[in-house]
Order: sequence, then C-alpha cells, then structure tokens
Amino acid sequence: MNKYEGLFIFNTAGKEEGIKEMIDKVSAEIATAGGKVDTIQKMEKRPFSRIADKRFTSGFYANVIFEADGKILNTLRVRFGLNPDVFRVMFTLAAAPKPVVA
Repeated sequence: MNKYEGLFIFNTAGKEEGIKEMIDKVSAEIATAGGKVDTIQKMEKRPFSRIADKRFTSGFYANVIFEADGKILNTLRVRFGLNPDVFRVMFTLAAAPKPVVA
C-alpha cells in the first residue's frame, strides 16, 4: 500500500452548496475501490488561468490523501472521469512526512 495525493477540481457551476457531498462521494468511491482516506484538505474556489471551456471558468479545489494499492489508480481515474461533478483529477505519490525537530 502506497500513500497517494489526489488533487480534485470540482465543477461548481450552480452548485456552491454541494461541495461537502461531492467530497463525500469521492471518499466513498476511494473506499469502495479498496483505498483508505487519511486526510481531506478543502481548498477554495479559484478561477482558471486558462479557460478551455467557456462554461467552466472556475472550480473548487480539494486535496485528498489516501492509502491504496497502485493498481486501483486507473480504475479511479476512469470512475472520476465519468463523474460530472469532478472536472479534473490528478494522482501523485504523497511525500514522506518530514520529521519534527524539537
């Protein structure tokens, strides 16, 4: 099991109140695929610097840190690609925690 970081950009067009539900669905999808969510960092709504589609000019960012087998990442990419609430997703290996110097 490796620790991964998933950066999610949620489509918030007309759905400002539903961010918590979107994040809960993402966490449930990761758990269903066999992963274990450690931390969820809600960021904020940010405008896109490059607008690929004029319907989407901004999105709500969230960072999800989870443990999972690397084999499920492709499955998660496909599932989140089919989810209309997830505008973009990117998975990377999470950095090892730095030791605390006292």
